[in-house]
Amino acid sequence: MKTVLLSPELFLAEGGIARIMRLYLKALCDIAASGDRVVSIVLNDAPADDPRLARFSTVALQGNTGCSRSKWHFLRATLKAAWRADRLVCGHLHQLPVAWLAKRFNPRLDYFLVAHGIDVWRPYSLLERLALRDARRILCISDYTRRQMLRFCPSLEPARLVVVPNTMDPEFVPAELPVAPVRNLQGPRILCVARLATTDTYKGVDTLIEALPLVRRRLPLAHLWIVGGGDDLPRLRDLARRLGVEVACTFTGIIDDDALRNEYAACDIFALPSRKEGFGLVYIEAMSHGKPCLGSHSGGVPEVIDDAVGTLAAYGNIPEIAAGLIDLAQHPRDPHTVRAHADTFAFPCFRQKLDLALR
Repeated sequence: MKTVLLSPELFLAEGGIARIMRLYLKALCDIAASGDRVVSIVLNDAPADDPRLARFSTVALQGNTGCSRSKWHFLRATLKAAWRADRLVCGHLHQLPVAWLAKRFNPRLDYFLVAHGIDVWRPYSLLERLALRDARRILCISDYTRRQMLRFCPSLEPARLVVVPNTMDPEFVPAELPVAPVRNLQGPRILCVARLATTDTYKGVDTLIEALPLVRRRLPLAHLWIVGGGDDLPRLRDLARRLGVEVACTFTGIIDDDALRNEYAACDIFALPSRKEGFGLVYIEAMSHGKPCLGSHSGGVPEVIDDAVGTLAAYGNIPEIAAGLIDLAQHPRDPHTVRAHADTFAFPCFRQKLDLALR
């Protein structure tokens, strides 16, 4: 069995898709039987292997080709690798026409699509529809994404769309719950982790800042920590200044995984009231540290957060967001219950579901 994995990127950036595609690579290598081969082709990464590749692969990985953003190089490498392959897993809808073309040259090739979030919540081009029609299965990260795809392409056979929720890097998850910080009911530490880009304002980071004055009326020492970087950072800093909460709002910039684990361990509440999350990997990362989460009634988030582990607010509703944060501070969720919920999305569960879906 030879499997080809197509990814937009693995190590070039630290976005959600890159993080989950690294785990797809790890899972495909783990489930490979003796003698099976896995080939990875990455559109945006550099040709040289990243030192982290070894952590996400086994001896089953036959090769990892970075194409440095060259679509021609990506197409040529894919067609060559897929010529004698048995299956191909495509990590993004934009790359699916390449999988469809590969099947024209190798009719016995079965190809699969990983359907994330906003990338598939839209009308499809004719070529995308053709490629979707021939996919063996579509691996949707949430039931919401599955429903959206059927909405925009009702000709798809529903049975071919299966839900395979995202997972966490097993090395990122603490073996035990971290020691909880000493709680200050007047000053919960609220953590948000997101890209701060003008193209990603749907993440709702600005609505958290707007809710902070209301939170501090009830909890005067509440403090918001925002992890991430991007071109929207100046606007968000200015918003905090204009609302008079700049002293209660810390921007850390982009940090590495060790520092991020420390932030999860130190916070009381994780919050990301986003409008377009297909799943929300950061929620289960926070939950793996026993931290309750605030999200919004949008996208796939309600499939990840329930009342036992957090609360939901209407996107953009500042009073609801503030009330949710106050409720989580005054009525904390049991950290062991929160961690147990996160464990249902652990890597072994993901690997098993992926294995079944690919059969």
